[in-house]
Amino acid sequence: CEEVILNKSDDGNHVERFLEFAEKCKNPPAAAAPGAAGPAQGKDAWRNGNYTERLHHALINGIDKFIDGDVEEARATLKVPLLVIEGPLMEGMGIIGDLFGAGKMFLPQVIKSARVMKKAVAYLTPFMEKEKRAAAIAAGEDPDQPKYNGTVLMATVKGDVHDIGKNIVGVVLGCNNYKVIDMGVMVPCEKILERAIEEKVDVVGLSGLITPSLDEMVYVAEQMKAKGFKMPLMIGGATTSKRHTAVKLCTKYDCGVIHVLDASRSCTVVSSCLSTNKEKYLSELNEDYKEIREEYYATLIDKRWKTIAQAQKMKPTTMDWGKVPAKPKFMGNLLIKDHPISEIIEFIDWSPFFQVYQLRGKYPNRDYPHIFKDERVGGEA
Repeated sequence: CEEVILNKSDDGNHVERFLEFAEKCKNPPAAAAPGAAGPAQGKDAWRNGNYTERLHHALINGIDKFIDGDVEEARATLKVPLLVIEGPLMEGMGIIGDLFGAGKMFLPQVIKSARVMKKAVAYLTPFMEKEKRAAAIAAGEDPDQPKYNGTVLMATVKGDVHDIGKNIVGVVLGCNNYKVIDMGVMVPCEKILERAIEEKVDVVGLSGLITPSLDEMVYVAEQMKAKGFKMPLMIGGATTSKRHTAVKLCTKYDCGVIHVLDASRSCTVVSSCLSTNKEKYLSELNEDYKEIREEYYATLIDKRWKTIAQAQKMKPTTMDWGKVPAKPKFMGNLLIKDHPISEIIEFIDWSPFFQVYQLRGKYPNRDYPHIFKDERVGGEA
């Protein structure tokens, strides 16, 4: 604990040791019954699953011991290395994102998982490069002078050293014939803008994992607008969100700011930004972000914070300690069976219902009952 608090140890692995200790406390090994599998066998029981289950387990638990073999099995089965990334690996990272969002995983565990992902992608990279060269040769092109669909500049913003997610996005974009200029980590705003002009990039992508990175992204967006940039800006990373993008970033840069939820969606975003329907895509996106902003601002209307002096004036002058509060007529759970749904349906707040099932219509068909008219989710709603 002392090493974790001081963030200092001889080998630098104090966080990993602390996580292992926490896991042991959470799931203590049970004593093996006579003739049953021992603790070691029970610990590795996950190895009996298929390659998808093993990859998910390895990512969630940060285990890299078997990752190369499991990734190779997946590659041999799926035939296309990119499908391994877009399939079981991204599915596993999606599970991690859900656990992180629910407070069931924490940042050190996520970083440990990301290292496993990085190792898996590193194993697949030579195979993807080989496929890319073969495709260029088959098309009669020089593999050393490829023709790209577009150029994307990517950087982890100043103050942040986390780049695993950004690297995965770079691999996915590269495999889809986009030129990726990766500036690395801790990149100041000025360097990002200079390189974007120099390389005449089509899209700028910013990444960040820690909360201070959000403010740095806002600063970059402000500077892009001040210097007259016109290319779309992609935002991604664990601390980023669609709401933050809508409220803090879209208001600073009006040439298109897109929050990318995960690496698997990056190609769709970039291709949409470079397509002939770019203006329509960004217009619909801006309408979506506008609605999110309005919903956010609406939640602030009822918040009227009192000063400490005002709060003290509101305290009761006297308390009637002899007053007996009224007793409820019924205590406990009351089960009402076969009550007509027609009598209670008017009291149901449908907005949270649709949010739980992630049914979100586009403006003006955002909320109930207009959501039923939405082309994309109306039928499902």
